[in-house]
Amino acid sequence: MPPNWLPNAWRAWNRRVLEPVSETLKIKEIFLSIQGEADTVGWPTVFVRLSGCPLRCRWCDTAYAFQGGERLTLDAVVARVREYGVRHVTVTGGEPLAQPACLALLTRLADAGFAVSLETSGALDVSGVDPRVVKVMDLKPPTSGEAARNRWENLAFLQPADQVKFVIADRGDYEWSREQLEAHRLAGRCQVLFSPVAGELAPRQLAEWILEDRLPVRFQLQLHKLLWGDQPGR
Repeated sequence: MPPNWLPNAWRAWNRRVLEPVSETLKIKEIFLSIQGEADTVGWPTVFVRLSGCPLRCRWCDTAYAFQGGERLTLDAVVARVREYGVRHVTVTGGEPLAQPACLALLTRLADAGFAVSLETSGALDVSGVDPRVVKVMDLKPPTSGEAARNRWENLAFLQPADQVKFVIADRGDYEWSREQLEAHRLAGRCQVLFSPVAGELAPRQLAEWILEDRLPVRFQLQLHKLLWGDQPGR
């Protein structure tokens, strides 16, 4: 048998090491910018970018967030957000929900009075997201290489203020997205956003397709990229 002190030592180590980690997050960057997408486009917004993502989308524009970052407590993250003095906060990644403490951060930010949104890939469970938080959720089309990772059960947890986003690279992606729009009656659940993949599909072409089919979706471009390109932290 192990010594009788061993279980107590294990519990003490667990409290000292594991529990604090569960209340921290690996943060790639926290910065102030203009919201470039979704319903709050144009508003000064603090972005909290979490490190890590289980997906590898072909056209990912934030691959630098897959690794690295600084481990911060939830209190430290909220304090940094407060320093910027603006109301809107977006928690993004990477895939923020890949870190379990993300849910607690979202609630802390909402409790602090911020208008909070979450940008998520749609591949992980969103059922635990605080209902005060606006979910901006991708559905990955075929060219992303990750369409099999779409978690369709998440659609049941969408609220009217939430947004589903399709990032479209070609006509095949467009037709797939249109099929999902109709099959899941997405326009009746929440706002639906169609965006072109930069450098893959001409924005005007996507706009023409939407108009031809009279789709009940919002066409959007990434405003921050028009202003600053792919510069990190903007």
